[in-house]
Amino acid sequence: MKIGLLGHGTIGAGVDRIIEEISCMEVKSVMSLEVDDSFRDRHVEDIDTIVNDPEIDTVVEVMGGVEPAFTFTSKALKAGKNLVTANKALVAAHYKDLIALSEEYGGAFRATASAGGSIPWLVNLERAKRVDQILNLSGIMNGTTNFILSKMKDEGADFDDVLKEAQCLGFAEANPAADIDGPDIRRKLNISANVAYDVLIAEDDIPTFGIRNVTAKDIENVSSLGLTLKLLGVSGKTDAGVYAYVEPTLLPGSDVIAHIPANYNLIRYEGKYAGVQSYMGEGAGRYPTAYNVVEDLFDILAGTKHFYSTEARETVPDNSIPVHRYYVRTGAESAALSGITEEQREGFVLTKPVSVQEMHGVIKDILTSDPAAFMAGIPE
Repeated sequence: MKIGLLGHGTIGAGVDRIIEEISCMEVKSVMSLEVDDSFRDRHVEDIDTIVNDPEIDTVVEVMGGVEPAFTFTSKALKAGKNLVTANKALVAAHYKDLIALSEEYGGAFRATASAGGSIPWLVNLERAKRVDQILNLSGIMNGTTNFILSKMKDEGADFDDVLKEAQCLGFAEANPAADIDGPDIRRKLNISANVAYDVLIAEDDIPTFGIRNVTAKDIENVSSLGLTLKLLGVSGKTDAGVYAYVEPTLLPGSDVIAHIPANYNLIRYEGKYAGVQSYMGEGAGRYPTAYNVVEDLFDILAGTKHFYSTEARETVPDNSIPVHRYYVRTGAESAALSGITEEQREGFVLTKPVSVQEMHGVIKDILTSDPAAFMAGIPE
C-alpha cells in the first residue's frame, strides 16, 4: 500500500512514524503547510500531485477542519483512491457526500479515529450491527472536559484554573470552545448515531449544552445530591424515532462512567442481544489516534472497505422522546422554569421530568437574561 498523507502535524507525524515500521505500507508523498527534515524529500506542494500519482492507492487525511479537507478528499475519492481520515469535522459535515463518492468511484472510506481517538468504537458498532440492534449509545467523548470536571470534583478547583492547566498540558486548545461548549462531542455523537442506526443526522440538529458555565459551587451542589457531573453525548433509537443530544449529566456512583478519570473517554452502546458493551481509552493524542488510522489501513488491505450503511436515511432527531429531571442554577426569573420546577434548593432547582427538547429550549431562553446559567440532566 502506497499512501499520500495530507497533514503532518500531531496526528500526521504519528501516522508517518508508525508506518515506518510496517513493511506492507509506505508513505510515498506528504502534503503539509510546514515542512521538516523527516519528510522533506517526500513533500509535495499540491493535491493533484498525489491524486495523479498512479502508485498511490490510498490517501490519509489528518489536516483537520472542513475545508480544504473536503475538496482534497473528494478529489482523491474521484480518482478511485481509498480514503482514511481522522477528521471528525469533515466526516460530520460531509458524511453523506463521502459515502456517495466512495460508492460511485469504488474506493474504500474509513474514519474510525474520527470518533474515539484510539478507542475501537466505530469498528465495534459496525461489527455489532451484523447481528444486533443498537438500542442506544452514550458516553464521555471528550477528554478535555472530563479532565476539567474530574479535577474540579477531586480538588474543589475553579473552572478557569483547571482550564488553564488543561491548556498547559496540551489537553485543551488556546481557544477551547469546541471542547467546553460541546461541538467536539456533537460531531462524534453525530458520526456514531449515523453508523449505529443507519441514519443521516445533520450536526446542527443535535441540541448541545456544554460546561463553560459550570462553577465550583455547582460541583459542590452535585456532590450534595450524591452524584457526579460528566459531559455526555447520548442517542438512541425507539419505535417513535431517533434522538440525540449533548449535555452535562449527573450520574450515581453505581454508573461506571461516573468514575472515569482524567482525560479518558468511555463510550458504550446497548444492544438488543449483547446488552451494554463499553469501550474505554484515550480519546485523543498523537499515537493513540494515529494507531486507529493505521488500523483502518490494515482493514482496507484485508478487504474491509466501509463502516457505514448505504441504507442510511436522512433523519431529524426527535428529542421529545427522552424525558428526565434536571438540575438548574440561575439567577434569572423564568416562568417556563417555574412551571417545571419540582424542588427548590439553596442556589438551584430540580425540575420535574421534562423532555430534552423542552429543557434545552428553556435554558436557551434563560441564557438571554442570565448568560452564566447552568443545567445538567439527571437520567432516571
